[in-house]
Amino acid sequence: MSTATTAGARAHARSMAGTVVEAMPVLPATAAAPPAGVDAIDLVRAETVAGGGYTSLTVARGTTLRLEDLTGDACAHVVLLNAAGPHERLNIADTVKVLWQAYVTTGHLLLSDQGRVLASVVTDTSGRHDTFCGTSTKARNEQRYGDGTAFGPTPAGRELLTLAAAKHGLSKRDLPPSMAFFQGVRVDSATGTFAWLGSAGRGAVVELRAEMDLHVLLANVPHPLDPRATYETGPLRLHAWRGEPTRPGDELWGLTPEGERAFLNTQDYLAARGIS
Repeated sequence: MSTATTAGARAHARSMAGTVVEAMPVLPATAAAPPAGVDAIDLVRAETVAGGGYTSLTVARGTTLRLEDLTGDACAHVVLLNAAGPHERLNIADTVKVLWQAYVTTGHLLLSDQGRVLASVVTDTSGRHDTFCGTSTKARNEQRYGDGTAFGPTPAGRELLTLAAAKHGLSKRDLPPSMAFFQGVRVDSATGTFAWLGSAGRGAVVELRAEMDLHVLLANVPHPLDPRATYETGPLRLHAWRGEPTRPGDELWGLTPEGERAFLNTQDYLAARGIS
């Protein structure tokens, strides 16, 4: 079927209706198979992000975002922004410094540059994440793989996050350092250098709970310190479903003095906006 004319292009596009491939959103999300324990009616997003792909979404406060590494080769580079004011963003330095812990896992809070909780980690079966290295860049991918452009064969995370940001009227200058899930590093206490951990293997899961309305930007690309010579990446499954945010009395709320202060900051900010 020729697409050289408008009519031909329209006919071709319509002939593709109903085509299903692995890496695409399920529409409506409620038609997807939900994770165990989740009612399908509560799903607000179900999608598989291909290796070398990206996505973005806006979620309401209380939404749980579930990421699953399907093959053991995914690496989710994530940026979170306050949807009501995207100038408030994930701050990796404070996420590490305020909570006295650089190795993120269940119970860790992802903090903004305003000292508030953007999201909390409620489930982690991987334990191999990275707060130190950010994501890959075009220049670095050109050096390693020969190309780092967003639509090339080996796209860089920074380029894909820029596309994701554009979906929300934002640009590259709005992107803070990202956090990487499913491919970890550790700091060697003797030398201060990074030791590569890699993946926990296929099927690892991380669940984040939004503590305020969020823009979520995600690029699924190799970690910048991945030692493999070739561009190795695999699909990432994403589910999001409605829920409740962390509230006073929840175990996580008072788990640490620093965390409780961050939750109080968040509560104060939301209350002023009329959000309970």
